[in-house]
Amino acid sequence: MQIATHVEEFQRQLAAAATPEAAEVAARLATVLEPAARLAILEALSEAAGEITRELAPGSVDLRLRGREVDFVVARPEAEPATEAASHPSGPVALAGAASDDPDDATARTTLRLPDSLKARAEAAAAAEGLSLNTWLVRAVAAAVEPAPPAARGSSSAYTGWVR
Repeated sequence: MQIATHVEEFQRQLAAAATPEAAEVAARLATVLEPAARLAILEALSEAAGEITRELAPGSVDLRLRGREVDFVVARPEAEPATEAASHPSGPVALAGAASDDPDDATARTTLRLPDSLKARAEAAAAAEGLSLNTWLVRAVAAAVEPAPPAARGSSSAYTGWVR
């Protein structure tokens, strides 16, 4: 996206609004206001990308600035069942998906608020396993609520005490 065309339009409109006596002042103002206009446009685009990301979760829209060009990078969410597509997340991390093998097990959406540092570590762990954050979190929650196998709880082959 070229911001220059929008800034130039702003400058044209400023010059057109000026009276003949103020034309020189308007031209100088247009030049001086160019950086402020660019910044205002970038802030508006950034805010819009944030709002879209909140609605698109678990997908996202990122705004990247390359030179004087702005690029939007869209990360689409994984395919969701119809029951999930009807609801909207209201927080930074929305968990959805079934960790069950039961085909009749419906999915539900829940909002999970994590400290930024913990979310970053979870994203890194998910990426290391080649999983989406949602899939990784669903698996972590499933592992936490499932009973541990007997070997993990301790068995008769475990020994404790002192050895001489």
